Amino acid sequence: MTGTESAGRRIDTSRPHPARVYDWFLGGKDNYPVDEELGRRITAQGDAPRQARANRRFMERATRVAVREAGIRQFLDIGSGIPTEPNLHQIAQSAVPDARVVYVDNDPIVLAHAEALLHGTPEGATHYLQADAREPQRILQGASAVLDFEQPVALSLVALLHFISDEDGAQELVDTLVGALAHGSCLVLSAMTADFDPEKVNAGIAAYTASGVTLVARSHDEVSRLFKGLEVLEPGIVSLSRWRPDAREDGDPVSLYGAVGIKR
Repeated sequence: MTGTESAGRRIDTSRPHPARVYDWFLGGKDNYPVDEELGRRITAQGDAPRQARANRRFMERATRVAVREAGIRQFLDIGSGIPTEPNLHQIAQSAVPDARVVYVDNDPIVLAHAEALLHGTPEGATHYLQADAREPQRILQGASAVLDFEQPVALSLVALLHFISDEDGAQELVDTLVGALAHGSCLVLSAMTADFDPEKVNAGIAAYTASGVTLVARSHDEVSRLFKGLEVLEPGIVSLSRWRPDAREDGDPVSLYGAVGIKR
């Protein structure tokens, strides 16, 4: 089963969008010159494509942990971005074919590719919801058509919250979403930090800000607060390259923290 919700608005190619810049970092083709321009400026300040690849691999590992260790069969991925294989539903459904996945993003170009690319197993479900992350109640209402919130759900906020400031309600967003989840659910989260390489990260923030995009770096303590009330799985909140690394990671820290927290 697949589904989409109409975007109802056109693709804006006059300003960069985080989903399309991220696609450029990953070597994708679903971006525009304005996105590539920003991507190149940021890459000139540091190895942003490496950060993006590490983030993608963290998503893969964390999804497998949610399935194998937490026994979760439902996934809500907010800020999913342009489909890039392997997608979250492919990872989850390869382990449990009846897994149900709802993707959420606010860029119409993501919607344009969702119908063609988000094909899951016959036993499971994949659905795309066009919504802004700052609309948690709307997201929960829309996702409830596919997900049973009386049962555990893995909430994926991967590389999302550094585009939402504390003043814009980042903590309240997490609290609302996690508060709606059943016990046994988990939060999979990654967020940018300047703890490891402040000079390059701050230069990247300046480039995003100059292009009209909010970008926030959070300290370890600030990321920890996003997991309040949750049991954080080992190895805790660490650089993504050090979160249960596989052979693809070189061990050098990337400027994103990540963790998985269980709602007991």
